Amino acid sequence: MEMPVYLIWGFLESGKTSFIKDTLNQEYFADGERTMILSFEEGEEEYEESFLRESNSFVLQVEDIEDFTPAFVENCEKNYHPDRIMIEYNGMYQIEDVMDVIDETDMELYQIIVTVDASTAELYLKNMRSLMVEMFKMADMVIFNRCTDENNASSYRRSIKAVNRRAQVGFERADGKEFELNEMLPYDPEAEIIRVEEDDFGIWYIDVLERPNVYMGKVVELSNVFVRRPHGIPAGLILPGRSAMTCCEDDITFIGFICQMNHVKSSTIKKVQDGSWAVLTAKISMENHKAYGGKQGPVLKALRIEQGTQPKDKLICF
Repeated sequence: MEMPVYLIWGFLESGKTSFIKDTLNQEYFADGERTMILSFEEGEEEYEESFLRESNSFVLQVEDIEDFTPAFVENCEKNYHPDRIMIEYNGMYQIEDVMDVIDETDMELYQIIVTVDASTAELYLKNMRSLMVEMFKMADMVIFNRCTDENNASSYRRSIKAVNRRAQVGFERADGKEFELNEMLPYDPEAEIIRVEEDDFGIWYIDVLERPNVYMGKVVELSNVFVRRPHGIPAGLILPGRSAMTCCEDDITFIGFICQMNHVKSSTIKKVQDGSWAVLTAKISMENHKAYGGKQGPVLKALRIEQGTQPKDKLICF
C-alpha cells in the first residue's frame, strides 16, 4: 500500500512550518488521518503540543540527510503507523537525496510545495539563483509569503513560469491576504490596446501562455520586439520576440509567438527584415497551427508594424 508524501521545500525561515500547520488545520486535511512530519531543520516556528494533538500529527527530527534512508522510513512506518507523511525539507539539500529514498520505499510523492519569504527572495535569487531555479523546476506549487507592494511579484512569477509552466504560483501579504494577479501586471489587460513596453515582454508572454482566455481577441502593441524570419518559414509569417535568460548565461532561448502578416501591406512586409527591431500592433487569437505541432497556441495577427529601436538590454532575464 502506497504512503502519500507531501514535500514542503524552502530555505530556512521561508514559512514551511507555518504552511504545514495551516494545511493540517484545513477542513480537507482535518480528516482524522495520522500525519508524520519529518523535519530536516529547526526554525523559529515550532509545532505546539496542543496543535499536534488536535491535528493527530507528530514530528520526527532528521538531523542529517545521510540519516534519511529506506531503512529509516520503513522503521518509522512500522513504529508509528502514519497514514501520510509531510517532509519539511531544507532548501540547501538536493532533491535527488529525497527522491532516491522515495523510489526505494512505498512512499508516493503527491505534491511538491516550495515556500519563499518574499522579503529575502531578491537576496536568494541574486546569490543562490541555481538552487532556487532547481526548486522552481520541481514544484507543483510555489508560495511567496510576507509580500508587500514593494516586492516585484510579477518578476518572481515570470522567473518560475519560465522554467516550469505547470507550477501554480501564489502570493500572500503579511496579513494573509492574496495579491490579485492583475495587481502584478505592469500593463492593463483590459485596455482597448494593451501596451507592452520592451522590458515587460517576458511578463506578457508568460501570462498569455497561462491565461490565454484573458487575451483572446485583444489588441496588443509590443514595443521593440526582435523579428526573426527563419529559413523555411512560410511567406506571410514572422516570429517576433525576445531572447531570454531563464537561469544562467548558458541558458538563453528565444521566446515569441508566430505572427501572420495578412493584413499588412506587402510593401511594408518587405521592409521587415530578419534581425530587425519593430513595434508591432496585433490582434491575439488561439489557433491550431503547424508551428505548434498542430496543437493550439497563440497566433498574432498583425494590424500594423513599424520600425523599432534596439533596447538597451537586448536580453530578458527571468
